[in-house]
Amino acid sequence: MSDRSAHWDHVYATKGEAEVSWYQDSPAISLEMIRAASPNHDAAIIDIGGGASRLVDALLQDGYRDVSVLDLSVNALDAAKKRIGAGASMVDWIVADATSWRPAKSYDVWHDRAAFHFLTDPRDRAAYVERLRSAVASGGQVIIGTFAPDGPEKCSGLPVQRHDAASLSAELGREFELVETQSETHHTPWGSTQAFQFSRFRRQK
Repeated sequence: MSDRSAHWDHVYATKGEAEVSWYQDSPAISLEMIRAASPNHDAAIIDIGGGASRLVDALLQDGYRDVSVLDLSVNALDAAKKRIGAGASMVDWIVADATSWRPAKSYDVWHDRAAFHFLTDPRDRAAYVERLRSAVASGGQVIIGTFAPDGPEKCSGLPVQRHDAASLSAELGREFELVETQSETHHTPWGSTQAFQFSRFRRQK
């Protein structure tokens, strides 16, 4: 975990929120899929690799009351807390590596935008899925956004593993049924475009 943490802490210590390629002012697709997955505002939602993302702001504004954000970087989470202000006390902030974290509770919705695609080692992906399975109960939903097959091969100087709905289904296993998938052309703060895909799954057992 230490090497990964050091990398992301350095990124967030040296760049502003809107100076990273993955910055979104409005996480529209993520929010749309979470609303579809669980319109119940008491649903337990976790954002994996949430960093300084504005999704947590949008969820709180939507009225969700059980929101957790997990990230490797203390600096990223601190930036989000500072931005949100007093409302940050409503969020469970978790500093951890999703491949080694031990979930303390079950979640109704597991959301991950642009974290899973950094796991290029099959062993890391298997460890991630093991944690996901221990955290998402039967009937729970999983939303994963990654670079699409025609998306970038690197991000933040690191190689990525690009995915589509089929490859994610293979990683998650048979108990996760694909509900929907969407393509997104993400516009970076400096005007370039990146091909993303978002896939939503429901746990069957």
